[in-house]
Amino acid sequence: MLAQEKLGDCVLLTPLIRNLRKRHPDLEIHIIAFSQASAAFFKNDPAVTAIHLAKKNPLQHLKGVRSARFDLLFNTKDHPSTHFLLQSVLIPARFKVGHANPFHKGLYDRLIDMDFHSHMALKNCSLLTVLGIDASTEDCRPSLPAMPVSNEILQLLRQLDGLRPIGVNISAGQPNRYWTEEKWKTLIGSFPDERFVVLSAPDDTDAKQRLEKSCPNAITTPPTRNLYEASCIVAALRLLVTPDTSMVHVASGAGIPIVGLYREAPQDISRFGPYAVPYKLIISDTGQVSDIEPDTVATAMHMLL
Repeated sequence: MLAQEKLGDCVLLTPLIRNLRKRHPDLEIHIIAFSQASAAFFKNDPAVTAIHLAKKNPLQHLKGVRSARFDLLFNTKDHPSTHFLLQSVLIPARFKVGHANPFHKGLYDRLIDMDFHSHMALKNCSLLTVLGIDASTEDCRPSLPAMPVSNEILQLLRQLDGLRPIGVNISAGQPNRYWTEEKWKTLIGSFPDERFVVLSAPDDTDAKQRLEKSCPNAITTPPTRNLYEASCIVAALRLLVTPDTSMVHVASGAGIPIVGLYREAPQDISRFGPYAVPYKLIISDTGQVSDIEPDTVATAMHMLL
């Protein structure tokens, strides 16, 4: 499988891998990774047989994959990508599958024709249909491969047991997806009877700790070391409020309702939005998530709570 680069993309590929391993226990599943982040993510998945990092040492990578004889190659991208198309041509496989696109014609033995705005979890699992495997909505729910969990996080999970707080994820992959620290503080303060957990990426730990200190109803929690630790916390929540990040897919995997803060980008919302959970999306009409007002988010939270 040619795996997309971002962590969120990796999470959305997990149901396909999980179902393939379940139906064919002896199958070898090889991941062609295009980033260190995706390679590290799949390294922890026991269902994955091998990982090939395409960009680290291209010649060594090419020598390795061309010496193998794969039965099937699957390009997970539903739009043209030079690197993915090149790998599709160079990697030998008896049968090659991609998504229907004018640039993909002639390169694959089978093109899967799905609406462009279909969710990527379903698009990834569409390979199962090609292989004659039925997959339900639940079968296509994302999941995360287990990773070590620190003693501090284990202690926190015991503390959260039965408490069911609300979670806010303050991190985002791009500057225009960030909400301001002051608005997070206002939002948390507007629910004085609720307890909150603040989640963040490592780069935003200082902002997370400032919010915990300034909000009396925020629980002080240790920083998470990886996405799996964050997923363990998310599974203990009543609700997650988050910008458009991989945490949307983490919450979808755990079945946790989501209030999402989004820019006006229809293809991001339809293809990478919440999956099979109750949700409310707040969409900024300026292209900047920071322009969304706290009272609008609070209203959406009340509707889900």
